[in-house]
Amino acid sequence: MKRVSIFGATGSIGQNTIDLIARAPEDYHVVALSGGRNVAQLSEDARNLRAEVAVTAYADCLDDLRVALAGSGIEVAAGEAALIEAAARPADWVMSAIVGAAGLAPGLMALQQGATLALANKESMVCAGPLMMATAKAHGGTILPVDSEHSAVFQALVGERMEDVERIILTASGGAFRDWPMEQLAQATPEQAATHPNWDMGQRITIDSASMFNKALELIETREFFQIDPAKIEAVVHPESLIHALVGFRDGALMAHVGPSDMRHAIGYALHHPERRDLPVERLDLVKIGALTFRAPDELRWPALRLAREVMQAGGLCGAVFNAAKEVAMDAFIDRRIGFLQMAQVVEEVLSRLSAHPGNLDAAISLDNVRHADHLARETADDYITNG
Repeated sequence: MKRVSIFGATGSIGQNTIDLIARAPEDYHVVALSGGRNVAQLSEDARNLRAEVAVTAYADCLDDLRVALAGSGIEVAAGEAALIEAAARPADWVMSAIVGAAGLAPGLMALQQGATLALANKESMVCAGPLMMATAKAHGGTILPVDSEHSAVFQALVGERMEDVERIILTASGGAFRDWPMEQLAQATPEQAATHPNWDMGQRITIDSASMFNKALELIETREFFQIDPAKIEAVVHPESLIHALVGFRDGALMAHVGPSDMRHAIGYALHHPERRDLPVERLDLVKIGALTFRAPDELRWPALRLAREVMQAGGLCGAVFNAAKEVAMDAFIDRRIGFLQMAQVVEEVLSRLSAHPGNLDAAISLDNVRHADHLARETADDYITNG
């Protein structure tokens, strides 16, 4: 019986993970589930899966969680320290699906226990890729990518040598605004940005898709996870979202991973790795699909892609700054304090201000230094949004 924990259980990735585990409950012992403010969902899943402990990220939700799980025998806890303690509990397989930089510390703790970390929290690699990889190596842990694109690349590389890889191509749907006239983007609302043409995802990642900040993070994650020259990483717009990534080799071959827009494939691949098992995903009818289309991404429409390349070039703690500034900018957009196009402006300004003082960004990549860079970036972003 595999011991599993799911961090970010109430989000879309977490719920898809639970869907797979609930189909074969005899195969799994659930150690920990974590969530945010959706206490009803967290408590229901904890009861159904008979988890050892349920953790909410928010201390003010603890009483509600305690009431919801009264009499169940399930431990309850709240806050960052509780998340890290839950991640320290022995588990064979840990889903890291907490949104944002908050997922870094629990993921590192799970790796320190030698667990297999199914990584959906791309921010961990963006902020602290070298630290994540070094921690896994030092403690016998394993990181398996769960982003559909990186899972696709990982699968395409099975049996291949990295030195034979000529390029990695990530696909992007283009999000909600891929066909909008440029002059209308400034008036785009959070509600419009949170509607994805292909994927069923949470609000924040869907807005990230519309702005291409999601793809920007994935470009950086590709660099960190596969240790490939940034010049060999490409992005193309693929409106159908059926090819998730392609790997090009030195002999001119392109290996493409094709599948439905269903995160249960990437999750299931990581859950059962190194085996493949039956998954409840659609089987594609290629004749019905008929055609697949591609277009070059317009970096005027999606400046996040250009910023990602600048971050990869600069290295150091720039990834942590990039991610933190992006998170603050998105909060401001959701709160209608800034417009859609201003999110990239905020991130670029924060990178510019902090890069002017090299000591902010060239320190060693440790958890403390990542947290410091994150704090500086959030303060700087708030100041720019408020005061210009």
